[in-house]
Amino acid sequence: MSETNKEIIIEGLTRAGKPFRPSDWVDRMCSTYASFGADRKLKYSPYLKPRVVNGVRCLAVDLKLKDINPEGYAQLMHFAGENNLNVLDENGLSIETPA
Repeated sequence: MSETNKEIIIEGLTRAGKPFRPSDWVDRMCSTYASFGADRKLKYSPYLKPRVVNGVRCLAVDLKLKDINPEGYAQLMHFAGENNLNVLDENGLSIETPA
């Protein structure tokens, strides 16, 4: 049995359809959740991935993060809600986020 990774997408567009600024927000989020490995190299979290969907920079969030790091997941959802960003489930449907 193959387990599919479920993820949500935080779009770089506000609910009003405007591009979110700063334009490097995805890179900043990925850096926030990165850590240094034993080899002293920066390793990005396997639960956050930059994506471009329909020409829009987005952040794909693996839902395993919710179990691994509930605070981090809640912080991402709060960030999305506070900045009125579109959050989509695996079917492309909008998810309500806390404001």
